Amino acid sequence: MSKTKKPTKEVGDKGEEIAVSFLKGKGYKILNRNWRSGKLEIDIVAQTKDLIVFVEVKTRARKDFDLPTDLFTLGQQKRIVSASHDYIISNDIDLEARFDLVIIILDNPNSEQINHIEEAFYPTL
Repeated sequence: MSKTKKPTKEVGDKGEEIAVSFLKGKGYKILNRNWRSGKLEIDIVAQTKDLIVFVEVKTRARKDFDLPTDLFTLGQQKRIVSASHDYIISNDIDLEARFDLVIIILDNPNSEQINHIEEAFYPTL
């Protein structure tokens, strides 16, 4: 590994910080970060208006990779849906839910690219 390559956890943590700031700037209230139910995790739980929003954050340090949306697999979607169900039950939430994806690309040290995909997927039964 080259000395200029950042560890995956460091890149992911920075991406989540950027996503939280971005969502707050759009008026979202951040309820939880890295919320866990057993082995399941939700990166960000937020609220906007009358919606609870479960946000998956995908961060990459450079552009030359598979699209982050390609990395958001059906299995991962199912795990997020399962974790969100646990979150709703354990916190007695009575709001409509939405599942978003925030993609952060950190290929430029002076700025980042942010793509917020609302309703990135719909839970299936």
